[in-house]
Amino acid sequence: MPSRRRFTVPLPNGGSLALGDRTLIMGVINVTPDSFSDAGRLLDPAQAIEAGVRMAADGADLIDVGGESTRPGAEPVEEAEERRRVVPVIEGLAARVDVPISVDTYRAATADAALAAGAAMVNDISGLRYDPALAETVARRRAAIVLMHTRGRSRTMYEDASYHDVIAEVLDELRESVAFAVAAGVAADRIVVDPGLGFAKDARHSYEVLGALDAFAELDRPLLVGPSRKSFLAKALGGAAPPAGRDWATAAAVTAAVLAGAHIVRVHAVPEMRQVVRVADEIRRYHS
Repeated sequence: MPSRRRFTVPLPNGGSLALGDRTLIMGVINVTPDSFSDAGRLLDPAQAIEAGVRMAADGADLIDVGGESTRPGAEPVEEAEERRRVVPVIEGLAARVDVPISVDTYRAATADAALAAGAAMVNDISGLRYDPALAETVARRRAAIVLMHTRGRSRTMYEDASYHDVIAEVLDELRESVAFAVAAGVAADRIVVDPGLGFAKDARHSYEVLGALDAFAELDRPLLVGPSRKSFLAKALGGAAPPAGRDWATAAAVTAAVLAGAHIVRVHAVPEMRQVVRVADEIRRYHS
């Protein structure tokens, strides 16, 4: 079993994330009408805030708030609408929970407003490829950032799911994102990387990446993995399971990620996945 390096990721409020002793859980709050998992359930800011408060009480170590669905085939929303969705939720959560809040956005203006409202981290699915100005915003705000791997846009990402060597190519493209962030002034110790399961990857690619997560240790950055309820899991189940019916499959993928060295797992079902992570961490404790 691969070892897991320890990291300390500084946050803009003077706090930090201690990564490596145990796996942290990032809970997902989708404030969108077309989320693949929540289907508009949390469009009302008050409901979204309450859901985030419950997640923190259930053991989430971070809460990730997103205002645009980035599932395959999703249509983009206007920047002003994205801000309108996420900023009140982040403000409300910042006043009621002690865990760090992340904003799931690739836009510099949305990230700036979210960080001003109390977010501490930006979760950028594009790895700074959609809006390069985001790097300067993160640097100026002294925020942490997750750089995820993808190719193309949500509507057409599967058209770019062509690899000669998926592990080597994802590593190379993440390395480019990290280098761009650092060149723009983002401190390297504030960067987390995510190989982007399900993004511009067919099921075979996602399973190959999940099975080789230890290779990403060479980036020398903490690793976030987000398998929760994604369609590649349904392929192993015969393709029939809807997103909300994939939590057992998610549990298997989360276990694999933890045993392979993930520092953070991004999930929808926080109480259930907290149990999964605790057991997987206990296995690591005896075999690493």
